[in-house]
Amino acid sequence: MSPRQTALPAHGATRDNPAPSRAALARGAGQHVLIVAGEPDLAELLSTTLELAGYRISMSGTGAEALARVTEHHFDLVVFDTALPDMAHFGRERRPTLPYRPPVLLLTEYDSLHRLVPELGPGERDYVTKPFRVAEVLTRIQVLLRGARPGPPRGNPLQYGDLVLDDTVCRATRGTRALDLTPAEYRLLRHLLVNAHRVLSKEQIGRYVWGDHRGDNAIEQLVSRLRRKVDRDGPALIRTRRGFGYWLGRADIDS
Repeated sequence: MSPRQTALPAHGATRDNPAPSRAALARGAGQHVLIVAGEPDLAELLSTTLELAGYRISMSGTGAEALARVTEHHFDLVVFDTALPDMAHFGRERRPTLPYRPPVLLLTEYDSLHRLVPELGPGERDYVTKPFRVAEVLTRIQVLLRGARPGPPRGNPLQYGDLVLDDTVCRATRGTRALDLTPAEYRLLRHLLVNAHRVLSKEQIGRYVWGDHRGDNAIEQLVSRLRRKVDRDGPALIRTRRGFGYWLGRADIDS
């Protein structure tokens, strides 16, 4: 890749150069993006912008944590800031075998291009030099997602008994009844369904749904709202293992 010269304002969102409007950012279709950034302001800017643009967001603060999350979960794309606190150690550590390699958009200083991270995505990769414009980040994400090879199969709906989740349209049904779920409720239900009969802790749920741990009360309220919708007219599927967390499944099957 040839270097790109740029003289753009930091992050592209200033008083004289405001962030694009919500309508202008509507480019995503619910794809799951992992943002890897150690700087809180940058992480907040990226997560807010990409959520407004229609993407589902998870967060990691270090390279090591990002690798662990990619190993455990499917992400459609990774946005990776190369100015991470653990980059020196990250470059020397032995890499785990990844089940798939998502496309990666790297955010890097012009004089740090040699540190691009090949282990995360040797195929579909691109970079944006800092300072960057938000619009350029969104455009390059769109291009990477358009050309990416598919990861784990996602064409078939996820199903447990009469509970069905269709990720292509982000729609959940139980029998003939459509479940009117919020994005957070959908992410929670998907996480429980993919891990059926496995107890998930509140911390695991919080990190999957919001990218961080929001506290026990927020998670309990979210689970309660989802349970009312999913289990309203049929046998209960969402269950509590007191002191441990929550799981999804029939009561007559050992968790």
